[in-house]
Amino acid sequence: MALGLRLTGQALSRAMLQSTHLPSASVAVNRRWYSEMPLTFASAFSVFYNGDSVKQIDVPSFSGSFGILPNHVPTMAALKPGVVAVTEADGNIAKYFVSSGTVTINADSTVQLLAEEACLLADIDAHAAREVLTSVIASVSSAKDDREKAEAQIALEAAEAIVKAIS
Repeated sequence: MALGLRLTGQALSRAMLQSTHLPSASVAVNRRWYSEMPLTFASAFSVFYNGDSVKQIDVPSFSGSFGILPNHVPTMAALKPGVVAVTEADGNIAKYFVSSGTVTINADSTVQLLAEEACLLADIDAHAAREVLTSVIASVSSAKDDREKAEAQIALEAAEAIVKAIS
């Protein structure tokens, strides 16, 4: 170079920023590491994660089950009854049953999962779940009107998903 100066990429970027009319202090960039994905996961009665960084989240949605990794495309989806699997920062996988709800994936890699009802899969009594399924099947066939039938069908879908999740 003419003056014997060698500009590194950083020095060149700094020089370009200084040549603009905007003060460099006004440029704010929100950065997250590629592996960071803060999760907020709650139901009406419990908070399971409150901004905790996780590696992956697998969710059941009405448009199909899908996995969420950091830098996922922003998305919003309705949850169907099923298992949400959260791969935590230390690699452990926690599994929860959700009855329904929503999942929102934001452009900054934060994820909000709001469930109508949710519990740890390990907390479900398998025997009681099978008894509920049997009872709900009976209520579907004995429904008197369309409303009772619809309510029984919703209960049946949830009960079947619980039994499938614990099997």
